Amino acid sequence: QVQLVESGGGLVQAGDSLRLSCAASGRTFTDRIMGWFRQAPGKERELVAAISRNAGRTFYADSVKGRFTISRDNDKNTVYLQMNSLSPEDTAVYYCAAARIGTMGTKPNEYSYWGQGTQVTASS
Repeated sequence: QVQLVESGGGLVQAGDSLRLSCAASGRTFTDRIMGWFRQAPGKERELVAAISRNAGRTFYADSVKGRFTISRDNDKNTVYLQMNSLSPEDTAVYYCAAARIGTMGTKPNEYSYWGQGTQVTASS
């Protein structure tokens, strides 16, 4: 079992930055690819960024490349999402998720544990 708790969301102005954190409990954090998803009203949940177990590889959606950075601290069982140059199009509920062991973590159905979500709103 892995429990995930996100923090760091909020209301910001367009162009501002936010840093999301996801604290994980459980003994298998370091065995799992971790991802950040988001879901805006009326839209499907989308994978924003993912990071490999040792942080050696990362994935970003085209819409956030160059603006968002995913990282993890395995000593602290925590994964982060640094979001810069936020725009209203980034407004969504952001979810931290842990992939099933042995999967690539490229699809939502490969993730078996989810946080409760944190709202990010960027106003123009």
